[in-house]
Amino acid sequence: MSKESIHSWPVRLTHWLNAIGMTCMFMSGWAIYNASPLFAFKFPVALTVGGWLGGSLAWHFAFMWLLFINGLVYVLYGLISRHFKRDWLPISLPALKHDLTDALRFRLVHEKGVYNAVQRLMYWMVLAAGVLVVVSGLAIWKPIQLQELVALLGGYDIARYVHFAAMAVIGAFVIVHLALVMLVPKTLLPMITGGVRPIESGKTDHD
Repeated sequence: MSKESIHSWPVRLTHWLNAIGMTCMFMSGWAIYNASPLFAFKFPVALTVGGWLGGSLAWHFAFMWLLFINGLVYVLYGLISRHFKRDWLPISLPALKHDLTDALRFRLVHEKGVYNAVQRLMYWMVLAAGVLVVVSGLAIWKPIQLQELVALLGGYDIARYVHFAAMAVIGAFVIVHLALVMLVPKTLLPMITGGVRPIESGKTDHD
């Protein structure tokens, strides 16, 4: 038997950069939302950054670039290293139904270095939401220069709702993700150190 890391260093690095970036994007985004609410509520000022609309926009744009570059690096790594194919596929309906039922009953078994069907689906969903939040964010940021994109999203106002919805999906993912870490705390350390998992001799990630 030989060993390999549960989480490679590029995955760990992009994960923690993403955690920092998303925290700032949420907090600055909530402040921007408060300046022109879409719904009949506002986010607590204590959970926002920037102090005023201009300051919040500056924070938002600064960390937007961090997340964009970090996300691009992660996607390219996931494709080239076959991380997505190896760890996030396949997803079958029977497996999804089985793992979802076990999760709701708090009986879902966690295997070190193995993503269950529910986790795989969640990662694909948050990746899609990430693409949508970028696309809608660009439409809101440059509505004149990107008129075609704005029109594709149904107009500026609809683009704002799309952006909010994509943000909400990502936020829900973060909440579930943190809840699972609290339920299975042993999953946190490998995301810091990399951890190790045994693999069969002569077998590689490309098998």
